[in-house]
Amino acid sequence: MSIPSTPAGQSPTAGGTPEARATVSVGRYDDYASAQRAVDFLSDNGFPVEHVSIVGTDLRLIERVLGRMTVARATATGALSGAWFGLLIGLLLSIFTTSGWLVVLIVAVLVGAGWGAVFGAVAHAMTGGRRDFTSSSSLQAAHYDVVVASEHADEARTLLTKLSWRDAGT
Repeated sequence: MSIPSTPAGQSPTAGGTPEARATVSVGRYDDYASAQRAVDFLSDNGFPVEHVSIVGTDLRLIERVLGRMTVARATATGALSGAWFGLLIGLLLSIFTTSGWLVVLIVAVLVGAGWGAVFGAVAHAMTGGRRDFTSSSSLQAAHYDVVVASEHADEARTLLTKLSWRDAGT
C-alpha cells in the first residue's frame, strides 16, 4: 500500500453523488481485497465511510474461453434453459389445477425444453460461425485507489498509516 498526497481536485470525483465534490486519494492498493480491507478498517475506527469510494484504475477486460460452442451444445443449453422456464410456468399453472398437477408440471417442462432446444439451435446457427466458443468475462483494475472527500483526507491518512504499521508487524 502507498499513501499518496494528491492535492484536492486531481483525483477522481466520488461516484454515485449528483453533486461533484473534491476528493483525494488516501491509499493505493494492488488488489480489491486490500482496498476493501482499508475501508473496513476506516469504518471500524469510526471514520464516516459515506465519504469514501474505491476507484479502480487502468481497467482491462479479461475474457476466459471456456470451450467450443457446437450446435449440439447450443441445443442442450437451450433445452436446459427452456426446461427451467417450463418448470416455472408449470408450477404457476399447477396452482390453478385441481387434479393432475404433476402431469401439468411434466408437460410444461417438456414443452419448455423442446422450445428451448429449438431456439438454442436456431440462435447458434444464425451467428454464422462468428462466435463458436463460450467464455466468461471479468473486469480487473491494475490499482485500486481509496478516495475520500478532501475535508476528511487527513483523518483517513492518519488511520490508514496505523493500518500499514499494523500490517507491517505481521
